[in-house]
Amino acid sequence: MDGKSFGDDLGRLIDGGRPNTYSEESLRDIHRQIAGGENPLEKPETLRWEDQVGISRIVNRRVLELDPLPTPAAVLAELPLSPAAQDIVAYSRDEVRACLYEQDDRLLVIVGPCSVHDPRAALDYARRLAALRDELEGELLIVMRVYFEKPRTTVGWKGLINDPDIDGSHNMQKGLLLARKTLLGVLDAGVAAATEFLEPTSPQYIADAISWGAIGARNTESQVHRQLASGLSMPIGFKNATDGSVKAAVNGCFASAQQHTFFGIDHMGRACAVETLGNPDCHVVLRGSIHGPNYDRQSVEDAMAMIRDEMPADTAAAHGLVVDCSHGNSGKDERQQARVVENIAARIAAGERGISGIMMESFLEGGNQPAAPLPQLVYGKSITDKCISWPETARLLRLLADSVKARRWA
Repeated sequence: MDGKSFGDDLGRLIDGGRPNTYSEESLRDIHRQIAGGENPLEKPETLRWEDQVGISRIVNRRVLELDPLPTPAAVLAELPLSPAAQDIVAYSRDEVRACLYEQDDRLLVIVGPCSVHDPRAALDYARRLAALRDELEGELLIVMRVYFEKPRTTVGWKGLINDPDIDGSHNMQKGLLLARKTLLGVLDAGVAAATEFLEPTSPQYIADAISWGAIGARNTESQVHRQLASGLSMPIGFKNATDGSVKAAVNGCFASAQQHTFFGIDHMGRACAVETLGNPDCHVVLRGSIHGPNYDRQSVEDAMAMIRDEMPADTAAAHGLVVDCSHGNSGKDERQQARVVENIAARIAAGERGISGIMMESFLEGGNQPAAPLPQLVYGKSITDKCISWPETARLLRLLADSVKARRWA
């Protein structure tokens, strides 16, 4: 799939978008009018939904727009998984489970951009990764990071789904379609995909294409996300909290293994009471914290001791964990991240157990750059966290494969 056909295809699917034209001054005026009991967004001649159903207009006083989105069913029907893509998702989920339950002695490696901002570059990366995956598949189970939603500590670019044009226009219909089309391209390259689930509604649009999912450090204590994980069809990694609490992630795994009933939507976009079976394939991800790293041998042993005290023996969490080599474990420095990978490779080669997989943030170019509209950006360079360059990524993946070979002999 070349860049032109990719863009032409999207052009047929997407009917433009409304930019957010509210200035800071106009927003201040709106807040003043709301405080005075007015609704500045109301037009006297407009028949609003509140009037149609006969309720007070007291609701949505601070909501600027309610832009309808296509239903998940419509998007999945427009952009379905091919039979080959369905096969990749199905067997790669089973392979991930086998690694997590120690039935497969390969190392699970979740590797790819911190976040996808340029689908063309992401697909370029996927094709390169596919070739390397074929070379190393005897030792590594490689799944590509294809992240579309970014949690922010305060504010910032929220990811491709939320703002695909990286200009504040927040054309979410375009973002949803673009994200799904990117996933289809990654699967067409023969590579399984991983993502972080942030919004509780967005999985209905993309989860059928995902083989491994993450609940981030900011959401690992969230009941909404634990309920969500209990109904997802793939293994889910819960990251330790930003303050370093592994207990929070263990609690997330335990809660997600249980049955739940909660508010949600179905694929027709209807509000539903969702009843889930529970997900026993949830596991802990050590990602460091504001206090420093936790990828060292002692931290892994301590975490596994806590996990085995809390989790049933027949769950994925009780068998091993995943180490995120970025974030708090590297101070978001791509050079330190490479050193973390090297450290873990040496320990695996020496026979250390308990590490089922690792995560790496990697892109075509190393480092990162400030967010801006696509034409202004360096191709293949992250606009969020710093990433390891492709040549260094290839070196590190081969090093990890060699470490798995050494562990087998040891």
